[in-house]
Amino acid sequence: MNTYSHMDWAMNQDICQVNIIHENRIAKAKEQMPQLKSVAQIASIYKLLGDPTRLRIMLALNASEMCVCDLAALLEATPSAVSHQLRLLRTAGLVHARKEGKIVYYNLEEQSAQGLLREGLHYLETN
Repeated sequence: MNTYSHMDWAMNQDICQVNIIHENRIAKAKEQMPQLKSVAQIASIYKLLGDPTRLRIMLALNASEMCVCDLAALLEATPSAVSHQLRLLRTAGLVHARKEGKIVYYNLEEQSAQGLLREGLHYLETN
């Protein structure tokens, strides 16, 4: 086999060699697929979690509630930078805050945010 034909095969191995449409599979996928608006919302959550700093903040908050200064010390970042990331996470509903005197403590939104982290960690452990 010459190099060109091998490369050609390698480039096309993920593409069907025939054009057959499986209507039943398409119908099943279409039935289970959420509305486009929901897909966009899910994508925005994953986009937020795609940032290592935000993900580290969420992992820290999964262990314990923390204030901005604690998170900044842990992440070796400025309080301003951490505050900005927390604002994004809070707007998305992934974290919430409670004020105690002059200190604002942040927590993960218990079920959904913890579930996202749990699934991500489980994926890493099993793959």
